[in-house]
Amino acid sequence: MQGFGNRSLFAGITLAVVLVIAGCSAPRGPAPVEDRGTMTRAPGATTPGGPPITTDASGKPLPGIENYGKPGYYAVRPGDSIRRIGSETGQRWQDIVRWNNLDNPDLIEVGQVLRVIPPTGGSTAVATAPSTSAPAASTEATTKPVAPQASVTPAVPASGASGTTKPPVTASPSGPSSSGDDDLGWIWPASGSLIAGFDEAKNKGYDISGKAGDPVLAAADGRVVYAGAGLRGYGNLIILKHNNTYLTAYAHNQTLLVKEDQSVQKGQKIAEMGNSDADRVKLHFEIRRQGKPVDPSRYLPNR
Repeated sequence: MQGFGNRSLFAGITLAVVLVIAGCSAPRGPAPVEDRGTMTRAPGATTPGGPPITTDASGKPLPGIENYGKPGYYAVRPGDSIRRIGSETGQRWQDIVRWNNLDNPDLIEVGQVLRVIPPTGGSTAVATAPSTSAPAASTEATTKPVAPQASVTPAVPASGASGTTKPPVTASPSGPSSSGDDDLGWIWPASGSLIAGFDEAKNKGYDISGKAGDPVLAAADGRVVYAGAGLRGYGNLIILKHNNTYLTAYAHNQTLLVKEDQSVQKGQKIAEMGNSDADRVKLHFEIRRQGKPVDPSRYLPNR
């Protein structure tokens, strides 16, 4: 009887071990992902010792992948939306939809490469020679910055291009030269005290204190490329495009007083300060140079 009991106990232990092992090895369903499961790495990522991944799981080339890495193009990342891409690049999201012939702007794919400059290239510093007007970019259209037709080109140090139809005018670097783009005469966007400075890792701009309803001013002349509350963490947000190089962002507003595509002047009241998507009333202000946040202290006057 004792032997039978021992055998039963041993059998029970063995069965338990088998079930544990089976449970650990059972196949599991895929974890939910935002990239529709078609690609596990962004374009340009590589497998160890292998080439960049440029196709989806079925072997079909990702849309626009032939333009990956070229100036003026943007590779879609997990969590991106057309509006977010527009705010990052300083373009109207409706234009990005049109330039890329998107039937449904809500259906973009991680790894897809989108044009984020006008196809003509005539007023864009990021990308290009003004050589084509077709929506699909050619190689010539995205090589190096070259001055557009009628602009003054001679003294652009980076390109070394020879003079074109107009004589050199060294005193007025109009067009896409970065020196002209820097001359904006910046002003502070709010009169409150600085409560948080620029930190590349933690704070992409300045936080300025104030009371609800205090005026928020345009820091330089520009055009409204975004006005809304679609970007998480920014609340009611305005983004101004000042030229081909600089954008500014004004976040956590109580009220927005301008609309997309509206031109604004330096010092114009564009919003009222608030605490939307923030822990207190404040203005979060960013300056972005070619899409990258930079320290506002390099541009704003001392006060």
